[in-house]
Amino acid sequence: MAIWWVASSFMEWSLHRFVMHKPLGFFDYPFKAHAVVHHQIFKADHTYHLINEKDKRTIPMAWWNGPVLIVLASIPVMPIAFLLNNWWVYIGAATGTAVYYSVYEYIHWCMHLPKERRLEMSWLFRRLNGHHLLHHRYMHKNFNVVFPFPDLLLGTLVVRAKTRFAQAKGPSIPDVQPHEDAVNVPQMAH
Repeated sequence: MAIWWVASSFMEWSLHRFVMHKPLGFFDYPFKAHAVVHHQIFKADHTYHLINEKDKRTIPMAWWNGPVLIVLASIPVMPIAFLLNNWWVYIGAATGTAVYYSVYEYIHWCMHLPKERRLEMSWLFRRLNGHHLLHHRYMHKNFNVVFPFPDLLLGTLVVRAKTRFAQAKGPSIPDVQPHEDAVNVPQMAH
């Protein structure tokens, strides 16, 4: 399950970067639903949190995305399960993807619709929330919501903003502004 958790994080990164932030020819539904609609409603400022009740439906993916993603992610495991004659390998991969997807949806929901839940007060959630807030500031960075390991390995990780901005505030949001000493350091002439 741990191996599949890491694999799922790379799938999340790939789908987020290459499908949800770029139209794929005629298949542009994920791009429009996420990059155009979701990012237009939820920015890195006070609009990071739900303002208009009608926009609540744009926080999660469409209901049918989960089953489709679980099946697609599990397809590469089918030949392995067949060769090993062990379908528990396939069931484990499908279950791992389902758990990962469920965690993704719940964490993402809590990020944009905070209610001071116990989860939201944890150190880990605050770190992930800051990571995701920076994704809303820099759309082509921080693609992972659940496990940012691929962001680190693939060069899309940002841990602090490059410049000051009107950042969203709240008990579960860390300060992601640049460090003061980094902002005030004079640039040397080359």
